[in-house]
Amino acid sequence: MGAHRKPSEFPELPVGDGRPLGNNYYDPDIAHPEVEYRDDLQVQCPPHTTQRKLVTKIDLRVIPVLSILYLLAFLDRTNIANAAVYGLQEDLGLTGTQYNTALTIFFVPYIVFEIPSNILLKRLKPHAWLSACMFLFGLVTVCQGLVQNWSGLLVTRFFLGLAETGMFPGSFYLIGMWYKRSEAQKRYSFFFGSTSLAGAFGGLLASAIGKMDRMRGYLGWRWIFILEGITTCVVAFFLYFMIPNFPEDAKWLNPDEKAYIRARLEKDQGKSALERRITPRDVLNVFKDFKIFLGGFMYFGLIVPAYGYAFFAPGIIKTYGYSQVGTQLHSVPPWAASFVFALVIASFSDLFKHRFVFTLICISMAIAGFAILLSTHTNTHLKYGALFLVTMGTYSALPVIVCWFNMNLGGHHRRAVGTAWQIGFGNIGGIIATYAFLMKDAPRYKRGYDICIGFACLSALSCCLYAVAVTWQNRRRDKAGPDLGLGESEKVEMGDRSPDYRYLL
Repeated sequence: MGAHRKPSEFPELPVGDGRPLGNNYYDPDIAHPEVEYRDDLQVQCPPHTTQRKLVTKIDLRVIPVLSILYLLAFLDRTNIANAAVYGLQEDLGLTGTQYNTALTIFFVPYIVFEIPSNILLKRLKPHAWLSACMFLFGLVTVCQGLVQNWSGLLVTRFFLGLAETGMFPGSFYLIGMWYKRSEAQKRYSFFFGSTSLAGAFGGLLASAIGKMDRMRGYLGWRWIFILEGITTCVVAFFLYFMIPNFPEDAKWLNPDEKAYIRARLEKDQGKSALERRITPRDVLNVFKDFKIFLGGFMYFGLIVPAYGYAFFAPGIIKTYGYSQVGTQLHSVPPWAASFVFALVIASFSDLFKHRFVFTLICISMAIAGFAILLSTHTNTHLKYGALFLVTMGTYSALPVIVCWFNMNLGGHHRRAVGTAWQIGFGNIGGIIATYAFLMKDAPRYKRGYDICIGFACLSALSCCLYAVAVTWQNRRRDKAGPDLGLGESEKVEMGDRSPDYRYLL
């Protein structure tokens, strides 16, 4: 039966306009309503199932688990904003920019160890590495609720960044090794939507936990860290047994299903070279591609407004005249709206097999929101409505940008390094964001809104340059045709640099 053949034995059949492109196909039929589950790659599905059923099976095993993991990671990272509303700064005696510095120190190890973390993820298996990191950042979050001064807060924030460094790039890397490029965006957006859910749940939880103020001698802000950190540690134990590994190692798939998944991914993205370890030379080769740097700036530009909102939204909303509990509750709706809108954008992006235009639409919404906040000072309802534009635009564009860049990287080596680079470099923007909104600038925060608009424009410009680059390279490869002088193993090593590879716009 065809399903029992080795993946490499599947014929390279033409699709769409009939042009065979080696291991990767460029299908001009981008708007077919059934495109996601149409077997246009000419790979035979095992007889006991269908492609739709198998993809659904993968969805249920991969996406919810990783979404829970990142929801708790983002919650533990940003709950300091909720704690600040309940008196963290006053209790620890923070003055000037000490609070902002505590936010900044998180990003130092978080940025530096992104690439090493993805290399360890590949060597140690995702389920072991990610669950171990999760337990550690849960433990550090508990310790954060026990600190007595600014120095203790700095230490815990540093180790929190160290423990969380592998969560986001590792999860994105892992998701990218399970799905075709045409079906990835909805999954990425649902996963990334866990940040919006974390923001929404963070406000709800903080409004409830805050009522435990002075219980057993602890102030409400301490209970926020302690209870949410304990929850993370408990969940990490269960996720050790639930986090999926790469398709080649999945024990919940039978051999026929593994062969089919590997074959369909090879046809769509090229062979992955999972069996070979990543070397320093592999890392160096990735950075010889100028598009790698464009991908970093695409993400970097939007991280500034993203973290600017995540860390300071409760403080901004508090200036609208709400109580402590009212502030927490009013922080929930913008996050919830961004989650829904991100899924809508993702659905259309996958439907049309297109990313570029959707990044510009979302970034434009975010810029419009910040422009309203910058120019409106007395209309509280309008300012609160602008927060919806900010969250919906920023947190819908980010998963599209990361998916677009990540899924255009071919092979395990280039994707592991490239994804970690984009997230690591991009998170330098988090350092900028922590100093964008200073207490002395309240309640108008003109400097913060100016900074966010400027960096959102940088992201939009980088997206335009990246779109031009991939379009130009696709056309150049179409004109040149296949390179018959390259062997199959050489093309595998080249990944998306192979002359047979076509980028998704």
